[in-house]
Amino acid sequence: QVQLVESGGGLVQPGGSLRLSCAASGFTLDDYAIGWFRQAPGKEREGVSCISSSDGSTYYADSVKGRFTISRDNAKNTVYLQMDSLKPEDTAVYYCTGVPDSGRMTTVQAMAIMREFSSWGQGTQVTVSS
Repeated sequence: QVQLVESGGGLVQPGGSLRLSCAASGFTLDDYAIGWFRQAPGKEREGVSCISSSDGSTYYADSVKGRFTISRDNAKNTVYLQMDSLKPEDTAVYYCTGVPDSGRMTTVQAMAIMREFSSWGQGTQVTVSS
């Protein structure tokens, strides 16, 4: 079965850190751009970050730039999202998804495709609260 499974969420105080994992099963991540999205209650799903497979280029939403870091470990078939200096407004369910990466699209284009065409898993809840 081909799937991506998110994990690593939890409850953390403002200023704290979490590392989310996106593990692939049934296929290899090597040829996929992987994106992280989040959805807070009552809000639309928004793109958070993306990493390409072709050249490792990355994208970050302005709201997380400088605080979040996306990385990939193809040997472990996993993409990570390191989240530092967390704020209450980061509270959301976080999802990962992917799109085949031929090297011909930017990370912004990849995010747009993933946003439009992905089917979403259960995600992992991140709650930032004191």
